Amino acid sequence: MSVITIERKVLEKNDALARKNRDRLREHGIFAINIVSSPGSGKTTLVERTLEVLKDALAIAVVEGDVQTDLDARRVAAYGVPTVQLLTNGGCHLEANLVADALAGIELPGLELLIIENVGNLVCPANYDLGEALKVVVLSITEGDDKPLKYPAMFRNASVLVVNKLDLLPYLKCDVDTLVANALAINPQLKVFRVSATSGEGVGAWCAWLRESVVRHKKESLA
Repeated sequence: MSVITIERKVLEKNDALARKNRDRLREHGIFAINIVSSPGSGKTTLVERTLEVLKDALAIAVVEGDVQTDLDARRVAAYGVPTVQLLTNGGCHLEANLVADALAGIELPGLELLIIENVGNLVCPANYDLGEALKVVVLSITEGDDKPLKYPAMFRNASVLVVNKLDLLPYLKCDVDTLVANALAINPQLKVFRVSATSGEGVGAWCAWLRESVVRHKKESLA
């Protein structure tokens, strides 16, 4: 019982900070996405491909969450966008207070899209609101088509599913249609994109949706 009480208090504090983050982002009309996945799903490569397509069309900043090292942040910063590294030093997820610290280091006026790349983990990040507009779960086909059934909370709390690494399909037994069906069985409202961040397949549709979402969010926030 005490463990449940402590967990509830931790989440309540996090949610209060997340609301402040969300209000601050909404004040500037910034569309923020929280990208979550298992380690090695291709999150950072997807972010890189997204920046290649959109960095000249939108004002974008990136928050990189990692347990250790700034390797991913260096990759992203090479695209010339504001990048903040958050190290959890062993923690399995980002929390709202860390994102608040990151926002303090970003010039928010004029920013349109904030990409938060969470720590690779399909469990803990599902429960932590960071103040984002929505969660994007990236699932590579290398992980198998049963992952949504094994980690339902993540797919239930996400708004978008990006099925990645389609270029590897000839070498795997993963059934993408089954994967998507399993995810939709948990959350029928999921917006689904099928991509290969390596080859670029499907990235155009993903980026077009992002751009439309940024425009719509800005109108709604500043109305």
